[in-house]
Amino acid sequence: MALRSPLIAASGTVGSVWEWAQVADVRWYGAAVAKSTAPEKRDGRPAPRMATTTVGMLNGIGLQGPGVEAWAAKMAPLIPKLGVPVWGSAVGADAEAFGRAAAGLAAAGASAVEVNLSCPNEDGLMWSMDPGRCASAVAAVAAAVDVPVGAKLSPNTADIVAAAAACADAGADFVVLTNTALGFGASLEDRKPLLSGGVGGYSGPGLKPLSLRCVYEVHKAMPDLPIVGCGGVVTGRDVVEYLMTGASAVEMGTVHLAEPKAGARVRRELVEVLNRLGAAGVDEVVGTVSEW
Repeated sequence: MALRSPLIAASGTVGSVWEWAQVADVRWYGAAVAKSTAPEKRDGRPAPRMATTTVGMLNGIGLQGPGVEAWAAKMAPLIPKLGVPVWGSAVGADAEAFGRAAAGLAAAGASAVEVNLSCPNEDGLMWSMDPGRCASAVAAVAAAVDVPVGAKLSPNTADIVAAAAACADAGADFVVLTNTALGFGASLEDRKPLLSGGVGGYSGPGLKPLSLRCVYEVHKAMPDLPIVGCGGVVTGRDVVEYLMTGASAVEMGTVHLAEPKAGARVRRELVEVLNRLGAAGVDEVVGTVSEW
């Protein structure tokens, strides 16, 4: 996959892309990932579903969405006009459902599909925790689409290398490291959890060291597996840290909620950092972190 920029807008923070594209300058992005979509309509969790923390935020949206058929009907005519490649994000109750969701996303014009194996807001065992389940979902998606497939994994995964390897063996072209981490917050005034579901997904600057660790371990074990880094990216320096650690591209998420036009600033800062390092382009810094 050739991207015009290493910056990607992360799923869940830019809606279905068209809403965000009305206010953001999408020229600075290599792709934008739409909110995760399942085959069926989902209402998500009741409010409160989002909350700020001392650093970053918690969310427990619960994969709300209209279902892939309604999504495709809305998005198919819009995607060619957005000025940025749109990636889909597939979820499902089982492997077959992941495949159906992915097929609908690709048919609507998504140029790649992320397999969301790491949403922290669903009941039961998270897919990312079990390499075997990861493989089954990725295999179903890879068989259902002709576009590149990425597996999005959780920083809470016990063995991130084993999960990434299972996804690659099952047909994933790249992995996204990572999604939100499991988190919790409480309200002093209400003496209740900040989120209606209690535990939710933590994101923001504090997530970066956790996600960078995942990138480091997976790249070290599988240097030929393409990685998209994701978690806590706010500045151009953050992007370069991910690239040096082994990512080939980097997703920006929570920063968009406070700064929808962050891409222009981060791209400018990225160029400044690369110039300071004497690098002519991102390819000269990818995977250059060395051992002590």
